Amino acid sequence: MDPFLTLSGTALARLIRERGALSVEIVEAHARRVREVNPRVNAMVANRFDLARAEARAADLRVAREDPASLPPLLGVPCTVKECFALTGMPNTGGLPSRVGHPATRDATAVARLRAAGAIPLGVTNISELCLWMEASNPNYGRTNCAYDPGRTSGGSSGGEGALIGSAASPFGVGSDIGGSIRMPAFFNGVFGHKPSGGLVPNTGQFPCTEHGLVRVLTTGPICRKAEDLYPLLRLLAGPDGIDKGCTEMPLSDPATVSLEGLDAVSVEDDGLLSVSEDLRAAQRRAASCLAARGARIRVERVPALARAILMWTATVATGGESTYLSLLGDGRPFNLGFEFLMWAAGRGRHTLPALGLGLIEAISSRFPPRFGPLLEETAALRADLARRLGPGGVLLYPSYPEPAPRHNKPLLRPINWIYTGIFNVLEMPVTQVPLGLNDRGLPLGCQVASIPGNDHRTIAVAMALEQAMGGWVVPQPRR
Repeated sequence: MDPFLTLSGTALARLIRERGALSVEIVEAHARRVREVNPRVNAMVANRFDLARAEARAADLRVAREDPASLPPLLGVPCTVKECFALTGMPNTGGLPSRVGHPATRDATAVARLRAAGAIPLGVTNISELCLWMEASNPNYGRTNCAYDPGRTSGGSSGGEGALIGSAASPFGVGSDIGGSIRMPAFFNGVFGHKPSGGLVPNTGQFPCTEHGLVRVLTTGPICRKAEDLYPLLRLLAGPDGIDKGCTEMPLSDPATVSLEGLDAVSVEDDGLLSVSEDLRAAQRRAASCLAARGARIRVERVPALARAILMWTATVATGGESTYLSLLGDGRPFNLGFEFLMWAAGRGRHTLPALGLGLIEAISSRFPPRFGPLLEETAALRADLARRLGPGGVLLYPSYPEPAPRHNKPLLRPINWIYTGIFNVLEMPVTQVPLGLNDRGLPLGCQVASIPGNDHRTIAVAMALEQAMGGWVVPQPRR
C-alpha cells in the first residue's frame, strides 16, 4: 500500500509544508484508492477529482513560493465530506430523490472552515435517508458496505465517511451526529470519531438540520484514521459562525495538558437493557487496564438509569423540534405514507423501509401523544448523576454498540441498539469513539470515551493514549 494512505492528515500536512512530498502526489494516491475500494464499499457517491488535482497544484505552488510558517495548517491534504453537508457544486440531497439535480451553491460552515485551512475535498460520501438510520442506504445511491466485510453494514448515517476512511481512502472527513451517526460508522469501520460537546461546532449548511431545542443535540465533528487529527480538526471546526443559534463560544483546551496519572475513569459495560458481546466487553476491559497502567484510577460501575435511555432520547427529540419527519420526507410537499408503503411493497419504492417505518411511528405517536415531562426530568437527573460520578475531570468508558458491525439489515431486527451512542447526544456530552483492534473474525472492536460538557480535550487525550497502547486503526484485509 502507498505509505501516504496510512498517515494522519497532520503528518501529510507536515510532509507537504516541509517539501517532503507534493500535494498532487498525495491527492492522486487517495483518488486511486477511492477508485480501488469504491466498487466494494460504495462509499463515495460523487467525486471532484479534477478540481482536487487543480487545487493540489495550486497548493504546491504556494509551498514553493511562501514562507512555511504562513501556510494554512492543512494545505494540500485531501479529505472527504458527508453528503448532507453543502459542498459547492456537489450533491446535497440528504438521500431524498426529490433533491437530486440541485447541487450545493455554497459550502457549509464546517466545509468552508476545512477548505480555508487548506484541505482539499475529494468528494461527498453516502448517508442514510434523511440521516436517521443505522445503515447508510438511500434511493439515490444505494447501500454502503463495511470496510472490513462487504456483507456487513458500514453504519449510519455517516457510513460513507466511515467506510472510506476505514479503507485508507481518506485521512479524515466531516460527519454529523444526532444519535451516533459519527461514532457508529467510526466503530464499525475501525477508526476514530468525535462527537463534540453540544453547541461547540456550528451545524450550518446541513440538510436535514435541526431547530429550536435540538440545535445542540445534533453535532458536527471529525472522523479520522489517526487520533492525532482529532484535536486539530476540532479546533478548526469549533466556534460560532453567527448563523447557528445553538453554537456558543466555549473554551477548548489542548489534550496535551491532560495527564492520565490520577485520572478518574468509570467503566460501564452495558446499559442494563441491551446485552453487549463478550469480545467488546473484553476489549473495553483491556482499554481500562491500559489506562490503569498509565496511572488512571479505574472504577467499574453500573448506571441503572441508562436502561431507560431510549425513552429519554425520544422525549428530548419529540419535544425539541418543530418540523415533522414526514414533512422532511415530503421535502415541502404532502407525503402519502400509505401510498409509499404500497409502492415499496410492489418493488417500486421511492424511499427506504427504515424511513417509512420512522414515518409510521411518528404518525401513530402523534395520535396518542405520550407525556414526556417526567422523561425530560429523568434526562436531567442522569446528566447530574454522570457529572457526579465523573467529577470535573473524569471520563466514562462505554460500549459503542452491543456488537461489532452487524450484517446488512440486521439492525431492523434490533432497532434500538444505536441508543448506546444516542444517549450522549441528549446529554450534550463530548464522546470519542476509539478503535481497540480486531476480533477473531477480523471485525473492529472499540468503545466510547465520554466526559462532561466542555471536556472534549480529555476524551481525545484518552483516545490518543489508547491508540498508542492498543494500536488504533488497522488497515483492513476485507472479505470479498
